[in-house]
Amino acid sequence: MGAEAIKPRVVLVPFPAQGHLTPMLHLAHAIESRGFIPTIAIPDFIHRRITKHANPFYSSVEFISLPSKEGDGVNEPEDFATVVSVMENYMPDRFEKILKCYQAVTCVVVDLLASWAIPVATRCSLPVAGFWPAMMATYRIISAIPTLMQKRIISESGIPLCDEDTESFTEIKLLSQLPVKLTTKDLPWLVGDSASCKSRFHFWLKIIDRVRTLKFILNNSFPGEDGKIDEHFENYTRNSPQVLQVGPLLKYNNSKCTNPTMWEIDSTCIKWLDSQPEKSVIYVSFGSWVGPIGSDRIKELALGLANSERPFLWVLKKEKAWQCGLPEGFIDQIKGRGKIVEWAPQEEVLKHKSIGLYITHCGWNSTMEAIQQAKPLLCYPISGDQFINCCYIVKVWGIGIKLDYIEQNVVQDCIEKAMDGKEGKEMLKKVMQLRRNVIEGIGSEKARSNLTTFVDYLRKA
Repeated sequence: MGAEAIKPRVVLVPFPAQGHLTPMLHLAHAIESRGFIPTIAIPDFIHRRITKHANPFYSSVEFISLPSKEGDGVNEPEDFATVVSVMENYMPDRFEKILKCYQAVTCVVVDLLASWAIPVATRCSLPVAGFWPAMMATYRIISAIPTLMQKRIISESGIPLCDEDTESFTEIKLLSQLPVKLTTKDLPWLVGDSASCKSRFHFWLKIIDRVRTLKFILNNSFPGEDGKIDEHFENYTRNSPQVLQVGPLLKYNNSKCTNPTMWEIDSTCIKWLDSQPEKSVIYVSFGSWVGPIGSDRIKELALGLANSERPFLWVLKKEKAWQCGLPEGFIDQIKGRGKIVEWAPQEEVLKHKSIGLYITHCGWNSTMEAIQQAKPLLCYPISGDQFINCCYIVKVWGIGIKLDYIEQNVVQDCIEKAMDGKEGKEMLKKVMQLRRNVIEGIGSEKARSNLTTFVDYLRKA
């Protein structure tokens, strides 16, 4: 008998954050179901976490640990800049050695925020595809950076040069197809102080330079994101890769398998949800990557939830920075009606019939999960691309209400509108229609066709 054929392998490199790891796992499952072995390469400080908290893994997905500067130490990078430094300075040599040990690697799929892996795969003479886990609209803005600098909308450090009250992206011809009015305040690299903004902007410039060499970018968004299913995305930089919208990738998830997570899940919240009436519970979560919203806002949000007299499930870490601001005696006051957990199985929570409203930071994974489960949203964006996501949620799709600021009366009023008012009824109608288009309808068909285009490319590679 001849030797058994070696199954082709695809190596995937996510940016080391939960919001990036999750969609890449969904992509791995989609690729595996089409006859490839998916291998996900993650830094040791992330591998330690998911090994500790994830049970079970995808049985068909291999995880490999990339040694970092920390070696076998306990300390982890504490902020974005440190994570980027570890990736750029300590990962490449180690990753190259690992790639050279594998047989039948068909392609390396690299999260654009982990673009350090692109030149590594190129040195190994391997095809490389990009992965963009966020909205297409955000990618358009990133792609347009060279033109924004050329037209003096932003400086060479990414700082807006125009008057934010009079200048907007919609006035720029190359972005005129966007269905919402975005101003320079919405630029996704404007996070933190001036030094932080400049550092993030130069991070994006490096990504733009590396992306030019790619043939494909897989985008975890859905065809029709801008309201037109047949819309054709035009790239705005020379030698740009072809962008294939293949999302939302979570629809390829095996429901019997739990995603690896970086935090320990409190599953008691599901039993608690079982005891609540249908569509009665407010789910509150501001994600895992961005820091706490501040003690004053925590206090006002807590009072608004309490005054709503509705049951709520709030994901809130026990760390002082996250819970500082909770009114004295609040946890005892809300016993029975409210539940606070450090981390929840979000996909399972949003799927639950008792959830009637989701108060969210508008992270892209959270937005996609809410659409899949047809849950209306109360939006409080905090950082980065969340402001753009919020614009689409509120102004394009009409499936949410924006909290312009967190004050208890405002929170309470928006909850009433979203759960009992005419606004809520219209939001629920629209999110159910959007779900049909994205998960079941023509948008889903187009996304599957795009994924097939990529898989056919892999088979010929």
